[in-house]
Amino acid sequence: MNRSFFLNILFLIFVNVLIKPFYIFGIDRTIQNVVGTEQYGLYVTLINFTFLLQIINDFGIQNFNSKNISQHRQLIHKYFPNILITKVFLTFAYSIITIIFAIGFGYKEYLFPFIGFMIINQVLISMVFFLRSNVSGLGFYKMDSLFSVIDRLLLIFICSILLWHPSFEGQFVIEWFVFAQTFTLSITAFIIFIFVKKHIKVINFKFNKAFIILIIKRSAPYALLILMMTIYTRMDTLMIDQLLENGKYENGVYYGGYRILDAVNMLGFLFAGLLLPMFARLIKENQAEIVPLLRFSFQTILAIAIPISISVFFFQKDISVLLYVEANEYWGKVLGMLILTFIMSATIYIYSTLLTANGSIRKMNQIFVIGIILNFILNYFLILEFKAYGASIATLITQFIMAIGMILLSKKIFSIPTNIILMGKILIFLILTISTTYYISIQTFDWKFLFSISLVLGGILAILTKMIDISYLKTIINTKNE
Repeated sequence: MNRSFFLNILFLIFVNVLIKPFYIFGIDRTIQNVVGTEQYGLYVTLINFTFLLQIINDFGIQNFNSKNISQHRQLIHKYFPNILITKVFLTFAYSIITIIFAIGFGYKEYLFPFIGFMIINQVLISMVFFLRSNVSGLGFYKMDSLFSVIDRLLLIFICSILLWHPSFEGQFVIEWFVFAQTFTLSITAFIIFIFVKKHIKVINFKFNKAFIILIIKRSAPYALLILMMTIYTRMDTLMIDQLLENGKYENGVYYGGYRILDAVNMLGFLFAGLLLPMFARLIKENQAEIVPLLRFSFQTILAIAIPISISVFFFQKDISVLLYVEANEYWGKVLGMLILTFIMSATIYIYSTLLTANGSIRKMNQIFVIGIILNFILNYFLILEFKAYGASIATLITQFIMAIGMILLSKKIFSIPTNIILMGKILIFLILTISTTYYISIQTFDWKFLFSISLVLGGILAILTKMIDISYLKTIINTKNE
């Protein structure tokens, strides 16, 4: 299974690295610079607001479906049509409740068409993830990797025309971005639906009330889990908007740093998406392989996360000024604190995926309740004192506590022995990366050259400390049995 994971994650990263970084830094960043920090901050506030209630629309169905289809692929013809019918009812409920909350939060003036189309986009995103969960559940990992970038590829094409074609020069408004997302997500959902349909013998859309109720009941724990995760990771922008007079501007600053965190977090998300069906299958068929796959994936993602986080931290101001026309040292401080969160979130992605595959939802939810309470308290006091920078501090502290909680819970449930060698390896790698990157950052050469050198040296250190074990990689690649 390690071989399967390694080969597929390489392909997954390769496909996404080709497309998503250009979208994030070429399109999304440019849009913020064109429309202005405050206007983009409004967009961030509203998109996180509609995302906060997304759980009503998704209701944990994606994770539930991915786990069950990967373990019982022969049942897809039964699950697929009934879940689609279920999502129709959930979509209606989500739309109504979101509109009611928008009015209650004072966002009435942005309801139409701004929030209206954002609601449609969230519905389409949920549909795309559900359709992709069937693709990965059936074992088509490479196709799922390709499907993960279709909407971004289309969005790059459309927004490039709107941003840079002479016919639209100087006319771009944030609403165009929202409308473009609606179009590209619709096309993506249709393409994936056609693919899934070809691999299902019969699709019977007969309304089955008992089965739909069963799906909702079984998805409920996953829904609660996602709700908990959403609240403690998304409440920051809403609190910034509500607590500060210039909340929209501060949200623009905060998301300036968060965009980079979001870009690198893509790796953790890709790992999780690939690992969930693999862990679920191993739990059912071969539990002896769980710990080796867990350690291999954890070690691999940290070998990537640590050099990136430390390098960006030491070059925080230079990166911010390069990317944003309004950036200054304050923007850099926010970015520097946020990027360190990548190490924690990478850890959470790996361990929470294992726990989700095992169905350990209730115990995970208990940890996330602690995270929500902690994050709310930290955000309240730190945002009032330090604004967006305070929110970034709150995010780092909360993610650190959550990462520790996920590791300890996994060790308890799966009886994972403490690996002193691995812990020592990670600590040595971290210390060496920090010290070498700091030394590089104080040199007088061009910072872009120094930043590149720090990343390369991070990769070399990962090999020297055997965070990336070349001999082991050769062994699993040459192993025929997956």
